[in-house]
Amino acid sequence: MLRRRGHRVVFIVEESFAGTLEAKGFEERTMRLAPPPTEAEEPGQFWKDFIRDTAPVFRKSTFDQLGEFILPTWQALVDGARYVDERLTEILEEIAPDVVVEDNVVGFPAIPASGRPWVRIVSCNPLEVKDPALPPTFSGLPLDDRGEWEAFRTEYARQVGELQESFSAFCTECGAPALPELELIHESPWLNLTLYPDELDYPRERPLGPRWHNLQTSVRATDDAWTPPEPDGRALVYLSLGSLGSADVPLMKQLVAELADTPHRFVVSKGPQHAEYELADNMIGAEFLPQTSVLPYVEAVITHGGNNTTTECMWFGKPMLVLPIFWDQHDNAQRVDEQGYGVRLRTYDRDGGELAAALSHVLSDEQLRRRCAVAGERLRLRPGTTVAADLIESLAWLSSGGRT
Repeated sequence: MLRRRGHRVVFIVEESFAGTLEAKGFEERTMRLAPPPTEAEEPGQFWKDFIRDTAPVFRKSTFDQLGEFILPTWQALVDGARYVDERLTEILEEIAPDVVVEDNVVGFPAIPASGRPWVRIVSCNPLEVKDPALPPTFSGLPLDDRGEWEAFRTEYARQVGELQESFSAFCTECGAPALPELELIHESPWLNLTLYPDELDYPRERPLGPRWHNLQTSVRATDDAWTPPEPDGRALVYLSLGSLGSADVPLMKQLVAELADTPHRFVVSKGPQHAEYELADNMIGAEFLPQTSVLPYVEAVITHGGNNTTTECMWFGKPMLVLPIFWDQHDNAQRVDEQGYGVRLRTYDRDGGELAAALSHVLSDEQLRRRCAVAGERLRLRPGTTVAADLIESLAWLSSGGRT
């Protein structure tokens, strides 16, 4: 959208993704988040391997995941930010942008240290921006029961505190401000964007300031076209656990087996391990699917609860069955359930028939379906992509002194 308005847009991408954005007509600059491997790597392979190796942890409680998944994830992200800082400084000096837009959960000190206006995008669940009246981030705990909040917060601080202090010191060494307590990314003094529909958002005790704007959603319109199967009287349901969640082959096999005996049809995003399992007769699918082109044709979505899929389902007015695996997926699952836009289910160790029964419920509950449809109608009236482009363009205009 910014490019259509005549602006120069440069993407800084991890080296294994080189050429991906260039193929879409953008400029690219590449960076590495770790030393180069001895052999050629697939795009995003580090995180695919990381998720695969830590998959057993996902069967544990969110409390237990703090030490066994959340801390190692933060460590890997912080290590990447440390490794890339010098390269990012070089890129920013070479490009000399009027504004920098950062979408990450760990800060890159080179960005605030550059002195250039920059935008922070919070593209995960908004609990990332903490509030004492809201459940702790990554907990998946309910809003109306604070019984476990304090214990979770205390354990999070115990696990992450030392890493955060070290990274904050690194930020100041690089010329960036120190980080707030237990935070791993700065708030931008210029512009901060969240994307979460009002229907799911949280009632904050401390409202976000004037430099914060909620885009509600940010749904791409660049996916390839998709042709649905011919209607045959059965409901069509979309199953996607994301590229990382679908790498858990035993879980995907279990879901296929559970859904094979239901009276519905399914479109399955099989993911990077697509060759490791087969779909049932009532299913079609592929390694990757153009999700925003598929969603208009389905009646419900079975999802891991990633923020992207959650907000896209809200945009298209589709009820969700949420099977959270890691990170903010637990928070999204809880919020979808407690706000009445779908059902949160246990991802592992479910009772027999639980998934099929929940699916039958969301397909037959007319009030739920209407609630979802009304939310989608509202969101589509004001695309978040347009709002974001307006805000970023305004900041760039001020920064450049009015140059186009």
